[in-house]
Amino acid sequence: MADDTDDEAASAPPSVDTTVPHSARVWNYWLGGKDNYAADREVAEQYRAVFPEISDQARHGRGFIKRSVTYLVGEAGIRQFLDIGTGMPTAENTHEVAQHHAPESAIVYVDNDPLVLAHANALLVGTPEGRTDYLHADLREPEDVIAKAHKTLDFDRPIALMLMGVLGHIGDDDVHPVVSRLVSALPPGSYLALYDGTDSDPRGSEAQEQYNRNAPLPYWLRSPEWVASVFGGLEMVAPGFVPCPQWRPEAAEVGAAQPSMTRCGVARKL
Repeated sequence: MADDTDDEAASAPPSVDTTVPHSARVWNYWLGGKDNYAADREVAEQYRAVFPEISDQARHGRGFIKRSVTYLVGEAGIRQFLDIGTGMPTAENTHEVAQHHAPESAIVYVDNDPLVLAHANALLVGTPEGRTDYLHADLREPEDVIAKAHKTLDFDRPIALMLMGVLGHIGDDDVHPVVSRLVSALPPGSYLALYDGTDSDPRGSEAQEQYNRNAPLPYWLRSPEWVASVFGGLEMVAPGFVPCPQWRPEAAEVGAAQPSMTRCGVARKL
């Protein structure tokens, strides 16, 4: 009789290797999702054994996505979003938050994992007034991302570029050129919103080093100052580049000084 692992493998898209952990599915597991496999859960639990707070860090990132998109649609008036490194669909995704406030919003999700895109096409259904599209492309190839996004987004109008927890997958020498190229394609009045893990917690760094030894796609933690430098040349939105729980917390979150190795910010292109 086949076990649950066999059933999972059989139900996966043919292009997905269920024996190899993938960061999007590992994060899905930390967030309590079901779109992951035994290999993902194994490395996720190894990480959590060293750094038990990792699920809190994952939730901090998701909270920032909700609050930043709410700000961008409401106060900033943005109606177009380019969300690169989509990850597995979960609650309050970019299009859900944006189109809740402005149903006409257009969102383009970009990922290079076929399982992510399969779930996105099935689950991320937007409003009739807006547009919600999904691209198979790689952040490390910004020209390809920009060319494909042109099919849905109007690059003569402001766009919010979302880079949520993905820059750690790019080498040090490539981060600034990739982000600079993406930002250069956006018109004035556009925004960059990002969060990323940092090396600010020694236990988190130890867990990440262990993860990188077992995963085919490592995630490199950098100092908060290094990550903040990605915003160079842009106008930071208050409160600046801060731990995720401290970025415009909702009323229920105020006063809950939660430590976080995730840092985040939103900045405007002048």
